[in-house]
Formats: sequence, C-alpha cells, structure tokens
Amino acid sequence: MTELPFWKRKKLEEMTSQEWESLCDGCAQCCLLKFEDVDTGDLATTNIACVMLDCESCRCTDYPNRSLRVPDCVSLTPENIADIDWMPQTCAYRLLKEGRDLYDWHPLVSGTQESVHLAGMSVREVAIPEEEMVFDDPEDYITGWIRK
Repeated sequence: MTELPFWKRKKLEEMTSQEWESLCDGCAQCCLLKFEDVDTGDLATTNIACVMLDCESCRCTDYPNRSLRVPDCVSLTPENIADIDWMPQTCAYRLLKEGRDLYDWHPLVSGTQESVHLAGMSVREVAIPEEEMVFDDPEDYITGWIRK
C-alpha cells in the first residue's frame, strides 16, 4: 500500500518548512497588486505585478528578503491563512485549510512546475511589471473584485 502524500496526511500546522513552501503552486496570483475600497472594504485585483515578481517564472526575485523590500508583502503561515480571504480560490494553502484537495495541475500532483502555467492558472502572460504601466491611473488595470 502506497503512503498518502504529506498534504493528505498532515495538517498545515504539522508540515515542515520544506513541505509548507512546496505547497505554493507558483501561480503568483497573490503577487498582483490589490486596492481596497475604503468605503466597502472590497478589494480590487489588478494585473499589475509586485516589483519583486519575475513575470515569466512567476517567482519572487528575492523571496528570503521580500518582506523587508516590500513591507506590504504578506508571509503566509498556518496561523494566518484562514484570515487572508483574498488568496485565490485555487491556492493550495486555502484549499487544504478548507479541507479540499489540490488540483491535478498543482506541481506536487503533476510532478512538473510547468503544469500551473500550462493549465492557465498562473499570471504568466497576464501580469504587467509595475514599471511598465502605461496609464497614469492604476485603476485602469483592475481585473476583478473580491467582495468582503
């Protein structure tokens, strides 16, 4: 009998740091800038990439120092994932916290980092580096809303 993969047999709180980090599918949806409506608390999602995001690889260019270089960058933990309601519906951390399983395109399931991109789940070819914005108003880059 084959042993279940770690994400099916461990709670988020029980995972090693290596296991925890491997849950990130590399979609980089969480690395797109968001704006909050001060009146409603709703969040507007954009296709503007964080200055630290490599839009081709969909990975942070300085992951160990990201919070120092971008103070608004949120470090996910087993303790705070339930409170971060703007994570994408497909986020592995969110899925597992909600008792659901990973999608078949997740690299841990598929065995390849490219599967998230091939499935069209990443921001590759969608994200625009912040320094390449051509309009004066970031609101021109809003792609959707997350209602709170």
